[in-house]
Amino acid sequence: MDLTPLHLTPLGLVHTILSVIVVVAAIAALIRDKEISPQTDIGRIYSWTLVLTCLTGLPIFRHGGIQPPHVLGVLILATLAVAAVAGRTQLFGRFSAYVRTVGYSATVFFLSISTVTETLTRLPPSDPVIASPDAPIFKMLYLALLILFLIGAALQIRKLHAAASRLLPVGTR
Repeated sequence: MDLTPLHLTPLGLVHTILSVIVVVAAIAALIRDKEISPQTDIGRIYSWTLVLTCLTGLPIFRHGGIQPPHVLGVLILATLAVAAVAGRTQLFGRFSAYVRTVGYSATVFFLSISTVTETLTRLPPSDPVIASPDAPIFKMLYLALLILFLIGAALQIRKLHAAASRLLPVGTR
């Protein structure tokens, strides 16, 4: 049952709206705070709309059966859970802040894979930029996203390390 110009079902439309919100929240948080933090309003909006985006995406079977976006959704939820645990506990010891920060950033990386793929294979509706999610160009785009993630994660780790070093007594730095 297609109801929109993008050939979306009602669930697909809700999923798409949530996806736009989560992408905007991620961009806003990374620009403003340089990280996704569940302690901020934008971080909470990101986290909850990300969960809802993944959950609404799981029952969508555009190409029949379980596809890479379903696996990515489960991976996002698992990564988000690890990041949340790291932020609330000391399960990872002195590395908890690093696991939390890089975990939330990894969810943005995984989300960006879906965002790029879905956008380029659906828009414009009459003649999408890329005809298939299997197109070879996606390998290069995913590599570029991975490089951006690794650079961003390295900068976040550096910032956390610098902050932790400032907290140590002078003789132990």
